[in-house]
Amino acid sequence: MTMFGLLTPQSRYFKVFIKACRQTRRTRCSSVSSELNIRSFIVENTEVVGEQSLTPEIKLRLFTPNCRFWRERPEHWPFDDPYWAIYWPGGQALSRYLLDNPAVCRGKTVLDLGSGCGASAIAAKLCGAAHVVANDIDTVAAVATHMNCELNGLEPAVCLSNNMIGSQPGAFDLILLGDMFYEEALATSLHSWLDRCIRTRGTKVLIGDPGRAQFEEHGIRRLLRQLAQFELPACVREENYGLTCSRVWCYRPEL
Repeated sequence: MTMFGLLTPQSRYFKVFIKACRQTRRTRCSSVSSELNIRSFIVENTEVVGEQSLTPEIKLRLFTPNCRFWRERPEHWPFDDPYWAIYWPGGQALSRYLLDNPAVCRGKTVLDLGSGCGASAIAAKLCGAAHVVANDIDTVAAVATHMNCELNGLEPAVCLSNNMIGSQPGAFDLILLGDMFYEEALATSLHSWLDRCIRTRGTKVLIGDPGRAQFEEHGIRRLLRQLAQFELPACVREENYGLTCSRVWCYRPEL
């Protein structure tokens, strides 16, 4: 069986695939670098799905077992790590929470940080946010987000590919983070930057996470107030080490 044939969200096989991609990235050509070529590649190598997620009203182009790279050797993958091709459970919970509580972002300026497939940005737009920015350091994720906006009948979100963590806090009313606390160093950087955003701009921060150890054991955890908990669909539970639920938290540094 090939590497991608074993790939499922949050699985050890996804980590192996990512490692293999990184080892071969330097040898790849740039023949698929234009946005038009990237769009064609995404269309050919993803499938429109959504019904089995927490947000069946949102359509997304994602990897499924029907896709070529579920079976293809990872060294043939021409881009950076394909985190945008998976709808992670923290992002699902965060998007579900917004759709259930549209007033949270209605009329607001919203940043979806580490936006991946753009689901939370799409949820914010569906809820009437005045301005939505999707930020992901992978330029392919930006193209995927534009395509996913179009799938849902929306004008594309503004997509930025610079690393905003550590930058001067922008004028955002709301920052969304789904599944961003998967590494301790990243979690620490986020903690510091989010604290600055809240204290200097009064920004509200919502976090979606299924209970990863790096999140539960980090110091930021004691500064969070739980807003919602969602039971994960059976297929998502099976793909995520048996995790049964995903939660949404509000960051409260004054706690």
